[in-house]
Amino acid sequence: MIATRLAELGIRLPPVFPPAGNYLSCVVDGDILYVGGHGPIDGDYMVRGKVGRDLTLAEARAAARMTALSMLATIDAEFGSLDRIARIIKVFGMVNVAPGFDQTPAVIDGCSDLLVDVFGDAGRHTRAAVGLAELPLGTSVEIEMIARLNPA
Repeated sequence: MIATRLAELGIRLPPVFPPAGNYLSCVVDGDILYVGGHGPIDGDYMVRGKVGRDLTLAEARAAARMTALSMLATIDAEFGSLDRIARIIKVFGMVNVAPGFDQTPAVIDGCSDLLVDVFGDAGRHTRAAVGLAELPLGTSVEIEMIARLNPA
């Protein structure tokens, strides 16, 4: 059970953050789960700023990890358990970067590492990590995810 694995890792899922616009946090199509863009939010706390100016690489990696936890909280709320996840297929990470910052893959490793820690080999995925001039609400990272579901 994934809940047991989270407890072993000392991980607590944050409160679910509702969509910030006219969209759904996640959508299921067949056995594929699409998780919309999430940011590094835990309750009232959000990591904002440009990586390479306002945040160090280590702080940005922590923000990407926090974002992964936010996505897992959304999935857990949707299904009542993370055990519905059969495999993480793809992660798309966007990083709010200062000019010249080119270590976006290292930032999104914060998300990828957490997914592998939680799901093991089923957490290994394909990925893109891009740097952008701005992200909504000034957040430091935004991440989307695609996963395959186990049958209900």
